[in-house]
Amino acid sequence: MTTVGILGGGQLARMLALSGAPLGLRFLVMDNTEDACAGQFVPQLVADYRDQAALAEFATRVDVATFDFENVPAESAQWLAERVPVFPSPRALAVAQDRLAEKTLFRELGIPVPAFAAVDSRAGLDAAIAAVGTPCILKTRRLGYDGKGQFRLKTAGDAETAWAALGAQARAHGLILEAFVPFQRELSVVAVRGRDGEFRAWPLTENWHDHGILSASLAPASADPALQAAALEQARKVAEALDYVGVFALELFLCDGTLLANEMAPRVHNSGHWTIEGAETSQFQNHLRAVLGLPLGATRPLGSSCMLNWIGELPDASAVLAEPCGHWHDYGKSPRQGRKVGHATFRADGAGELAGALDRAAAALGRQAQVAPVLARLRGA
Repeated sequence: MTTVGILGGGQLARMLALSGAPLGLRFLVMDNTEDACAGQFVPQLVADYRDQAALAEFATRVDVATFDFENVPAESAQWLAERVPVFPSPRALAVAQDRLAEKTLFRELGIPVPAFAAVDSRAGLDAAIAAVGTPCILKTRRLGYDGKGQFRLKTAGDAETAWAALGAQARAHGLILEAFVPFQRELSVVAVRGRDGEFRAWPLTENWHDHGILSASLAPASADPALQAAALEQARKVAEALDYVGVFALELFLCDGTLLANEMAPRVHNSGHWTIEGAETSQFQNHLRAVLGLPLGATRPLGSSCMLNWIGELPDASAVLAEPCGHWHDYGKSPRQGRKVGHATFRADGAGELAGALDRAAAALGRQAQVAPVLARLRGA
């Protein structure tokens, strides 16, 4: 029986393990916290990701390894890859961990990106603002997610405050300044590439955020075929350039009819959770198929789906489960402000049916504001 090792034991590892059960797989997760939620279902090794003795033990107990979040140290993934197959590759992980390397790769591949510049000093920030213009966003090159590690500058006069907030990171890991994008829509394409180079992608997903954290996703996004084709071509270029194996997400801004690449996530992605109920094959099972060298599953959508994230604490599940098309996912986490503790997916055959279910559930939960933009898109479709 094949054992898949996962560096990281959060909800993504948990859902990977659940999706791998029908394939007869065993799992081992390695996480630096004792209460990692994936450990509720599969064996867990508690250790720091840089602990080589723990990594060595991990390597002896698995047949192939992957990871469930992009902040696993790339050097640890490389050390592990010299002893057991690791997918995606440590190189892909390293590129995705550095916003400057990531944006540079996109630009080299001919993928449109917002204007950007590296920032390594206070004087460098002034030079970057002059080059990029305002408004703009100063970001950490590493370790930022869900809106963390960012400061928005409305004018050049905000430079001192921005530097006070993030300047320490410039000395440790460097910063990047990016032009603010007045986007019309936030989209993502979740794709998968197998060991043999086979490439597949799910339909474009439209996303809405609240304080930098994904709040809702709608798939398939209402988009013309040319836009869908452009997104898939961008994702294909990235996958082939990195010789990528597994699932990844490319986050995009739609601005004046053009797709601008924001960033990539080298893993299964929050905006792809809808695929569990809403696609022929979920992102989680296709990731496992890819890293194991198995044939990839179809990515065809099954009607229309909306995923709602539960942040901080779980609401009452009854309002979701009362809907025939409602599906509930509790991550087994304790409540905490800003923490992703679960999600719900509504899947229906048509936009009208989906809108009705969302409307009723939101009213029962007092979540009308969360679903309002989704309903507006569905009813305008």
